[in-house]
Amino acid sequence: MASAKLMITSKNYSSWSLRGWLMCKFAKLDFDEEVAPPDDPSTRAEILLLSSSILVPRLTHEDVSVWDTLAIGEYLNEIKPKAGLLPADRAARAHCRAISGEMHSGFSALRSALPMNLKGDFPNFKVWSRAQGDIERICAIWRECLGTYGGPYLFGAKRTLADAMYAPVCTRFMTYHVKLDKVCAAYCKTIMAMPEMAEWIAGAQSEPSDIDELEVEF
Repeated sequence: MASAKLMITSKNYSSWSLRGWLMCKFAKLDFDEEVAPPDDPSTRAEILLLSSSILVPRLTHEDVSVWDTLAIGEYLNEIKPKAGLLPADRAARAHCRAISGEMHSGFSALRSALPMNLKGDFPNFKVWSRAQGDIERICAIWRECLGTYGGPYLFGAKRTLADAMYAPVCTRFMTYHVKLDKVCAAYCKTIMAMPEMAEWIAGAQSEPSDIDELEVEF
């Protein structure tokens, strides 16, 4: 039995569950998955962005229970410091926290207009102006980080909290065929090529249930 348990919701729809799961994988934490029932009201509220307090994903480790994706990341950095979820350099560490916090609290237009749907494919999707503003800001963040720290990940050769936070955005860009410049397209390709992403997507493809509100024909 693993030393930890991570409660998640849908692999197809839940960006927050993916973020917490990737953080645990990046930290090389031995953990078991527990999937919340798809018909549970709190599960739907989390996926459909209808809850102001998100209690999933939730990490239980030894005698500690921690929820909220950023809090999970900070906790993992404490118990697995060698994993480098936060950069060693003070300035880079502050930068990583800042852009992770921006992803955590911002980009509401992108979230609502381009919901995560790994089984979806919408090549003719029209991005409305507010969502386009979020996309441009995200791409600016990526270009700055990749230019400053050299890639292939946002803070250099090692994957960090920030890569876990922005990974679901890469899936959105693919699902809705968002046009990207070469730098941002290459970053998305790097993230999508990670074996952890392949594992998660395989799980998403095997999910039997759909959420009608997110299965709109565009």
